[in-house]
Amino acid sequence: MPGPGNSLRAAALLAFVVLSILVSLLISSVQQFGARLSHFSNATVAGDEEAASLRRALNYQLNERRKEILPLLLPADDDDEDDDDDEHGQSGGARHASRLDSTLDSNLWNEITHGSEKTHMDEMGCDSLVDMQAVEVLGSGYTKLVVKVNLAKGQPVALKLVNEQGIDMGKCLEDFKDPEGCRELVSYKLKKEIVLLQRLQHPNVIKLKGHCAADAGGHGTKGGEGGRIAVILEQGNPLQMIQLLQSPWEDRFRVCLDLVRLLHFLSQSPLGSVALLDFQPRQFVTVSGELKLTDLDDASAEETTCRTDADCTLQFPHRNFTLPCTAQGVCGGLNEKMNIYNAYRYFFTYLLPHQAPPGLTHLVDHIMNSTGELKADINQTLDAFEHILLLYKSGLHLDNLPPSIIRDYTMMRGMGTSGNVEYRCWPSYSQQGCVLSVHSPREAAYICNSHPQCNSFTLNGQKTWTGRLLASFRSSFSHLVPDGTSEVYVKKTKAPETSAV
Repeated sequence: MPGPGNSLRAAALLAFVVLSILVSLLISSVQQFGARLSHFSNATVAGDEEAASLRRALNYQLNERRKEILPLLLPADDDDEDDDDDEHGQSGGARHASRLDSTLDSNLWNEITHGSEKTHMDEMGCDSLVDMQAVEVLGSGYTKLVVKVNLAKGQPVALKLVNEQGIDMGKCLEDFKDPEGCRELVSYKLKKEIVLLQRLQHPNVIKLKGHCAADAGGHGTKGGEGGRIAVILEQGNPLQMIQLLQSPWEDRFRVCLDLVRLLHFLSQSPLGSVALLDFQPRQFVTVSGELKLTDLDDASAEETTCRTDADCTLQFPHRNFTLPCTAQGVCGGLNEKMNIYNAYRYFFTYLLPHQAPPGLTHLVDHIMNSTGELKADINQTLDAFEHILLLYKSGLHLDNLPPSIIRDYTMMRGMGTSGNVEYRCWPSYSQQGCVLSVHSPREAAYICNSHPQCNSFTLNGQKTWTGRLLASFRSSFSHLVPDGTSEVYVKKTKAPETSAV
């Protein structure tokens, strides 16, 4: 009889297959999909020779996908001489792939698909998916489907699976008429992403919690060859740019700072300089306010080879840049520069300048100019962001505020307000009132003086991610009430009444 562990694993695998079916139903009709497979199945009766030819073509594609992943597993310090190009212009990574081409199904490939100490496979596996509950489909694309799932203990995670109804799967079936082979081919993007998530661990990269693999019958497989594979990730919230545009500058700055920290890491990652080829806000999520890259299958560590500077042109919709072709025959810094300019056009342009604190606008303008013209590298860009953060957290950008401004207010410690008459300001941390972050009561007094309707503000000890205080501004209130955590500041022209409550 099978042991408890085997029973548990079988239950997990079965649950995973059930989830795959459920997700397929959410995307489109299973009946339509079955009819399409039936059509493709009938089409294969054309002859054994055609079937053999199609299988050879599919095997070629499978081997090409394997070649993409193999260089990602090589140690970062493997053979110093491989850092340079050889006399035939092959990069080190390309030579590694060529050298290992004859061992695609050897132990090294097994380490990718099975998980091993070398590739640091994560703790969660199929057993973790027992009794899980699918909550909602978070997104779907050409290749993958992302589903929010609650595990048995209520822990939310995101599962990435092959999109059985996606364009990549459909095209493969049209070309090769082999459902199992196509599932294996399409799953290589998920396998590549597993490896990249292992090699590119960083606070601003989504955390890989593990993976589960099962064949079509619900049995465990080694790496999901010909079967179903799911990547288990920490749960994040999709980045909503429209919502972010309405957020306080401090939160928008945080997104840009996190992005620059990520790009700095990618410029000197264990894989070398990594370019994000599909650089879009939809590739990112937030976890507790922190920006994280969640889609890595289109990341590339390949440097562009060149003979002249003309081969090193970065083309964007409204700008082109030409970079130098180095003596080693690669475009110097192309991956890094591509990332910087995409950060500028997709993030900085919309999030950074608007409503920046007056004392920091000249520094923000410098970042916008240097990144928009690609005049700064990622080290300089990160230094500029960190300098702004230091000034903003320390309040040094407020040196021009007169110290006497706070004298216009009477401060009552250990008191709160009741019967408030609120007014709205933008952008505010509260939609019902005016709540802004301040470095000190002096900055809050300056803001209150700049709002014609403001007559008082309260500090209750709440802080933002930078450690700045949250201040609530109002036009009036009826009386004061005891509150050990708050301080109320009232313009001296207003005499508040103190409640004995």
